[in-house]
Amino acid sequence: MPLFYSHTINETTRLAIWHIAETEDFFLEKVPISRAITHPHKRLQHLAGRYLLQWLFPDFPLHLIQVADTRKPYLPGDSHHFSISHCGDYAAAIVSTTERVGLDIEIPVDRIRNIQHKYLGEAELLMLLENQPKAAQIQRLTLAWSAKESIFKWYSLGEMDFKLQMHLHRLHADGDQGSIEASLTKPECIPLLLKCRFFEPLVLSWLATT
Repeated sequence: MPLFYSHTINETTRLAIWHIAETEDFFLEKVPISRAITHPHKRLQHLAGRYLLQWLFPDFPLHLIQVADTRKPYLPGDSHHFSISHCGDYAAAIVSTTERVGLDIEIPVDRIRNIQHKYLGEAELLMLLENQPKAAQIQRLTLAWSAKESIFKWYSLGEMDFKLQMHLHRLHADGDQGSIEASLTKPECIPLLLKCRFFEPLVLSWLATT
């Protein structure tokens, strides 16, 4: 079983990452395909993400998932809040029965530098990159994108400017884990605290709050 990572945040909120090494048939025995996806790898990612929802909470009602106009999947009535992310051969999910959640995984690559000014302001770039070697800079830029993706999913209402309405103020890193002080300014300023983990070859961020 290629479970890559799991974490119980509290008694009502859990997350996990799956390293996809199975064939499609493995997941189809347990998870229905919920929409038409023709690309084989994207189908695997989709199935692995749905599989993780029930791995985290066996009573998760997969058959009730709907997709909002913003393309965010949700459960009517919010019996479970959830967020799914895919990257390469990995899928991740977070589920909570009490809190709104957002989660994202990314694989650091050099081309993140080409878009850094599209989602980060000058103060954020200085905070993330000052006195950091190149490898650490790539990892931090990727983590910053992941963090803003997590905020976007947590917010769930779409129409968000990653650079102007999401702000990262401070990264606290301690070995392979840390936290990010952030804020969302839509419509009012909302302070947020994200958690993060560094793996080989991934970065992970998540947000769980009411």
